[in-house]
Amino acid sequence: MSSSPSPATLETATAERLPIRGALVSVYYKDRLEPLVRLLQQHGVQMFSTGGTLKFIQELGADVTAVETLTGFPEVFGGRVKTLHPKVFGGILHRRHDLGDLQQAEQHQIPPIDLVIVDLYPFEETVASGAAEADVIEKIDIGGISLLRAAAKNYRDVLVVSSREQYAAVTELLEAQNGATTLEQRRHYAAAAFQQTSHYDTHIFNYLAQGTDVAGAALKISEGPATPLRYGENPHQQGTFYGDLSALFEQLHGKQLSYNNLVDVDAAVLLMQEFQDGQPAVAILKHTNACGVAQAGTLHQAYLNALACDPISAFGGVIIVNKEVDLATAEELNKLFFEVLIAPGFAADALPVLQSKKNRILLRQKPVQFPQKQVKTLLNGFVEQDFDRVVEGRNEFRTVTETAPSAEEVEALEFALKVCKHTKSNTIVLAKAGQLLASGVGQTSRVDALKQAIEKANSFGFDLQGAVMASDAFFPFPDCVEIAGAAGIRAVVQPGGSIKDQDSIDACNRLGMAMVLTGVRHFKH
Repeated sequence: MSSSPSPATLETATAERLPIRGALVSVYYKDRLEPLVRLLQQHGVQMFSTGGTLKFIQELGADVTAVETLTGFPEVFGGRVKTLHPKVFGGILHRRHDLGDLQQAEQHQIPPIDLVIVDLYPFEETVASGAAEADVIEKIDIGGISLLRAAAKNYRDVLVVSSREQYAAVTELLEAQNGATTLEQRRHYAAAAFQQTSHYDTHIFNYLAQGTDVAGAALKISEGPATPLRYGENPHQQGTFYGDLSALFEQLHGKQLSYNNLVDVDAAVLLMQEFQDGQPAVAILKHTNACGVAQAGTLHQAYLNALACDPISAFGGVIIVNKEVDLATAEELNKLFFEVLIAPGFAADALPVLQSKKNRILLRQKPVQFPQKQVKTLLNGFVEQDFDRVVEGRNEFRTVTETAPSAEEVEALEFALKVCKHTKSNTIVLAKAGQLLASGVGQTSRVDALKQAIEKANSFGFDLQGAVMASDAFFPFPDCVEIAGAAGIRAVVQPGGSIKDQDSIDACNRLGMAMVLTGVRHFKH
């Protein structure tokens, strides 16, 4: 009668090193595999393999047995079924310490498979390539994922290698331990295998569930690799970034990005997505809010205009541009202390100038497809929402006042609204065409946000006569319009929707101001 091992038995086995007698090797990616195969051959391990991996091992001159020879059954259905057989899974799953299992393995001539080296078909990569659905479905691995789960479940006796990233470490481990492994080591690789399978299944679910009623049944996210950060938002908090930053940025210089750097970089990248119309643009951000944004005929002038908005807040900020950084702009940038500069490129003579400061982070941004959803922790769970991809332009503006905005004012209103959308609520943005003049951010009242913006604009010498104002939400009272009018503001854009909209419209008419409504609110918390 068979029995399961007690916790005490497992604990005793932790230091026990089990030799590898048989190995199943069946991988999609063959690179980096050769040293491990040669080591297994050196230790006399009986190897079983399939398809292209079988041919690869044979070409290395190593002894290997085709799985179909072991099973007595050929690969069928174009390779869809090749390892799904009791002799394969029995070799992995039978318990070496269980007398009944050992007797059955001998009875059915099932050899031990103490090592499973399997990776999974490239499902994510195939989806990302834009391949047809039939091709994507063929990259849903069945045999491979089953082998990984079986080997990981039986880590008491089996070592599982689930990624080519592990080959070098496993080779080194087996060399150091004469081809044997400990329970602790096998458990480590078992956990890594289940990480691979759960990640894989998550992406399959998210692909197949699109547009179905099961998509919202549960939140499934799996991202990697994990990058430990020096700390989180504050030094007493731990922080980790999950995701492939190298897909979005090439870091050309500087120290590692911190948690706060990443938060600001995210805000900067999202803001600059609004300014891809060809005209040079620069944005300077601090604590996720823009303290300077400008567009101009040259990048150099755009930077000077953005910096003029608030040169005090720009100190230690994150800067993003939408054009290659030229020498003139680099020399101007080099006069300011900033943490991060993001650009689509850097001229050869500009890069050494910017690299003159040791810790300054320089990121070359690559084209990348961004997620369509935002997720954050909330209470004892998570909330998910669509990214706010909407931004209104002149075609969506509805003039509701006796005075219509001029062509220049319309251009300034479009500019102000782009900045407003990416600023913490409550917010008011004051601008002229192509330049942010000031903003009031994260205030508990819209009046306070406006007063803050006016005070900042005045403190940096901006003349608000003829400027425009954008609000992220409606005005519940006419007071903001009245204050803005007294400061020289001539045109306003807001979503509308208040039961007292007419009060603000009437105030604009009394003051000779123009107001347009968009019908779209842009809260940002």
